[in-house]
Amino acid sequence: MKQTIFITGTSSGLGKASAKYFADQGWNVAATMRTPEKETELNNYPNIKVFKLDVTNLEQVKSATEQAIATFGKIDVVLNNAGMGTYGALEFAKEEDIDWQFAVNTRGPINIIRAFLPHFRSNNGGMFINVSSFMGLTTAVPLGSLYNMSKFALEGLIEGLYYELKPLHIELRLIEQGGSTDNNFKENMTWNVNPEITDYDELTEKIKQLMNNHDPALRDDTMDIVKVIAGLANRESNQFRTVIGNVGNELIALRNSVPIEEYLEKIAANYN
Repeated sequence: MKQTIFITGTSSGLGKASAKYFADQGWNVAATMRTPEKETELNNYPNIKVFKLDVTNLEQVKSATEQAIATFGKIDVVLNNAGMGTYGALEFAKEEDIDWQFAVNTRGPINIIRAFLPHFRSNNGGMFINVSSFMGLTTAVPLGSLYNMSKFALEGLIEGLYYELKPLHIELRLIEQGGSTDNNFKENMTWNVNPEITDYDELTEKIKQLMNNHDPALRDDTMDIVKVIAGLANRESNQFRTVIGNVGNELIALRNSVPIEEYLEKIAANYN
C-alpha cells in the first residue's frame, strides 16, 4: 500500500521539489498551497493532488486536512514546510508584520499538527517533519530577530511535544537548514523600513547586499534537503534534529563551544 505525505507550501522552492521527489519515489502526495489555481506542474502527476491551504486560516486547514484524508484514506507523514522571513530593525516593524511572522512560521505548524493529531491517534502513529532553520538554534544574521523568534519558538514547540506524542507512537522530526538554493528568496521575505530614521541604514545595506547577492555555495542544495526529508520519512534515520549544510553546522558548533557573549561579539564583528 502506497504511503502518503501531506506537504505545506508546495507552490515553489523546497516544497515543490519535495512533492515531485516523493511522487517520483512512488508516494501519494497531498500538495498544498495558497493559490492552487495557478499551479500547472504538479497537476501532471497522477499521484499528486493539490489542495488550497493557507496555514494561518483555520477553516482552510480543516478543509484541506479533511479533503486529503478523504482522497487518500490515510496520511502517513506531514511535512510542515511553509514559511516566510521578516527582516529589518525591530523598531520599524508594524504590528501586523510581527503577528504575520509568528502566524506563518510558528502558529501555522501548530494549526497543521492539531488538525492531524486525531487522524494519527486513530492510526496509532504518524510523523511530523518540520522545516526549521539553523537560525532556530542560533543567531547569525543581523536584523533577523523576528525570524529567529519564530524558528526558536518552532524548535521549542516540537521538542516540547515529543513527550506527549511519544506514548501515542507519533514521531517528530526537525530539519535545520540554511535556505534552499531553489527558494524564491525575495518573494518569501519582507523588510521593516522607516526612511525617516537613518541609524540602522549602514547595517541594513550590508544585510540587503548579503541577501541580494547571496552566494549559492553558502546555501543548501535543494535536493540535499529533500533527500534528508525522504530519509526521515522512510525511517532510514530516526534523528530528532538534522542540521544540514556546512554554514549551519559551523555556526552551531561555534555557539556551543564559547560563552554567548563571545559568540555574539564574533558574529557582530563580521558586520562592523
